[in-house]
Amino acid sequence: MKNIHSNSMEPSDQKTAVKILWILFFMTLLTITGMYITGKPLKTTAAPTGILSFELTGNLSGSKAIINSWQNEKIIFAGINMGLDFLFLTLYSFTIALSCLLISKKIPEQRRFLKKTGTVIAAAVMVAAILDIVENIALIKLLLGSENESLPLLAKWCAIPKFLIVLSALLYIISGLYRVVRHSQKN
Repeated sequence: MKNIHSNSMEPSDQKTAVKILWILFFMTLLTITGMYITGKPLKTTAAPTGILSFELTGNLSGSKAIINSWQNEKIIFAGINMGLDFLFLTLYSFTIALSCLLISKKIPEQRRFLKKTGTVIAAAVMVAAILDIVENIALIKLLLGSENESLPLLAKWCAIPKFLIVLSALLYIISGLYRVVRHSQKN
């Protein structure tokens, strides 16, 4: 019987995890493509970075100006983009978390801190996904006409730590991949 708390992973389990990772990665890229296509019309004078401007505006007047710049079919693109973001947050969170966990498994025991960091960052990415959900709900309420002044601020303060967590995770993955490739070239 396998010890579920073991730091080791059977080679067949690792191969399966890598296959799942590639499927998640491909699905994430497809979703990013959809978000890029639906996000392009959302770049306006009021929202120079499209949906990102909406996420980070932080105040009701800025949010209203952005929404007003998205009238007619652009508002439909905004709704579709927000819907795709729910799929995206699921995909990116699992893709990034699994990547962190797989990389942490490749780090030698002597570097225990780096191994543990991968696990902590994987968990933090799940927190980022929760922040993304809260942010999306706040933004959707604004799209539907809410006058609640706290919603843009809530969205902004969910978006900022979300971006920081995801950036930290991506840096961990990149540095981990570099170490793994460098280690495999030495052997």
